[in-house]
Amino acid sequence: MSFSIEGKTAIVTGAANGVGLAIARHFAEKGANVMLADMDEAQLCKECDKSDEDSNIKYFAGDLRERLTMANLLSATLDAYDRVDILVNGSRQVLASDPLDPDDDTMELMLSQNLTNAYRLSQMVAKRMIKQAEQQPEGQVGAIVNLSSIAARRTHPNLLAYSVSCAAMDQMTRSLAVALAPSRIRVNAVAFGSVMSTSLKQVLKENRDLRPLIEAHTPLGRIASARELTETVQFLASDSSGFMTGQVMTVDGGRTLLDPVAAPIH
Repeated sequence: MSFSIEGKTAIVTGAANGVGLAIARHFAEKGANVMLADMDEAQLCKECDKSDEDSNIKYFAGDLRERLTMANLLSATLDAYDRVDILVNGSRQVLASDPLDPDDDTMELMLSQNLTNAYRLSQMVAKRMIKQAEQQPEGQVGAIVNLSSIAARRTHPNLLAYSVSCAAMDQMTRSLAVALAPSRIRVNAVAFGSVMSTSLKQVLKENRDLRPLIEAHTPLGRIASARELTETVQFLASDSSGFMTGQVMTVDGGRTLLDPVAAPIH
């Protein structure tokens, strides 16, 4: 089996910054054709050289909460590269919520942003993967990798809605893996913590005292860079993980081996 993703075409959502951008850059460096998708068009423009028609990186800016936008993203990818082999659902949002406020709609927002959008896009992309494989009698048809969080297994009252959405993403990964297995499409996830995501970076800007707390409760003693997730995602997208599906891999420096603490994990 090979870790290679060279020549494959990948869609990476949430790719304008943070973990999603790190994954997109890494995939491109490894020879994949990459479609970066995000709402932040200005940031996407900085990452993609539109003047280079032969570039293996292109971008699509749009609101992926809309089904038509998802369909347009898939169409743009097919126009550019004629196929799609890998989907990385990296678009995610972290919002605090009040568990006792009946008017707080954060739960609905988190489930929509962090679960439903990924589910709908996975459906669309899976159908295309299946169509592409009509003349392919054997072998992997496609791979879907979802980004999740160890918040799914840790209790933090102010992050209740986010935690629930992550737990739902983990279960969606397992259920979709079983549903798509007969079509030879694998679905896995990476749950991370103590990683410098965009949301964690913002939290640390607002409260500098949190960094030593996070490091102290991470057995490896540091916060990982976003880039340290990229090879794990590559592994799950490549043939090297060809007999893995429905798995949620944890990348957290050992954080979940300790008792829960009131410190950001996302």
